[in-house]
Amino acid sequence: MPGNPPDSSLGTSPGTSPGTSPGTSPGTSLGTSLGTLPRPATRRAAGPAPRRRGAAGSAPRRRGNGLFVLACLAPALVLFALFMIVPTVNVFRMSFYTWSGFSPDMRFVGLDNFTALLDDAQFVRAFQNTVALLVVVTVVTMGMGLFLAAIMTRQRLRGRTLYRFVLYVPSVLSVVVIAAIFSAVFDQENGLINGTLRALSLDGLRQVWLGDQDLVLWSVAIAMVWQSLGYYMVLYMSGMASIPEDVYEASALDGASPGRQFFAITLPLIWQNLRTTLTFFVMSAVNLSFVLVRAMTGGGPDGSSEVLLSYMYKQAYTNSSYGYGMAIGVVIFAFSFLVSLLVSRATRREPLQF
Repeated sequence: MPGNPPDSSLGTSPGTSPGTSPGTSPGTSLGTSLGTLPRPATRRAAGPAPRRRGAAGSAPRRRGNGLFVLACLAPALVLFALFMIVPTVNVFRMSFYTWSGFSPDMRFVGLDNFTALLDDAQFVRAFQNTVALLVVVTVVTMGMGLFLAAIMTRQRLRGRTLYRFVLYVPSVLSVVVIAAIFSAVFDQENGLINGTLRALSLDGLRQVWLGDQDLVLWSVAIAMVWQSLGYYMVLYMSGMASIPEDVYEASALDGASPGRQFFAITLPLIWQNLRTTLTFFVMSAVNLSFVLVRAMTGGGPDGSSEVLLSYMYKQAYTNSSYGYGMAIGVVIFAFSFLVSLLVSRATRREPLQF
């Protein structure tokens, strides 16, 4: 209104912004005019970000954890090196020498031990027996193990817990005990098989099971299957038990038979389990065949049940041909590694999930 003085706080002059007076800076006038208001929090000057709590000791702590883990693993690593790596390297080294195993005389012969294997008929026969046992025992054990596991898991059998126990018992017995059991079963005079045939008046079917060159290897194969079957059956049962029942119910509604369910559902879903056990069985069957042959037949009659490991044992520790025996050991190592690699490659497939 006329006569009232102009508001000084809104007075402006050319070249000044509203709320400022001539001769003062905008920051000064703004601080004066708003001095009664609470000041907002000011931002700190830029600088290094503060360290988190404990960040300074994280690197020493990680180093200390690594040392602790190494200290825990050191005994196992030392034992593994002493009893696995060093003997394996020594086998390869000694395969290039001729040595009796007892005398101080060692002569380097290079690859002569390996070339001699090609002309050794006993070695070729032992190699053939090993391959035959691996093929037959692996196919029968894996096939029967899958079949029995499917029955025990999918069928409601009365007393199936007892069946599981009976089938699994051989897996916990010593291999030497199993060899003694089957030596008694296959005994020519008082064995279980020949005694049963005699009682049934079937004397014409009695055989010298461990003395016939055509039957002895298959007798050893029966003992190997009986020892391994229950263990792998339990492994497959654990894999099958993890498959949801809804999958089988849905397939049954679509008209799938139990056989179709096994090949279309069960087998693909436990394939990784089957693949792992197959590789493991091939590796362990080589050692198992040696123990059973050594305890049951000694490689006889006339080398008809000889396998690679038993032949290596005879050459290295009986015939005093240690270098030649170590050459056979190198062949066994390469053969086992190659078979495991082939099995792993042949069974590789995309894993299925439910």
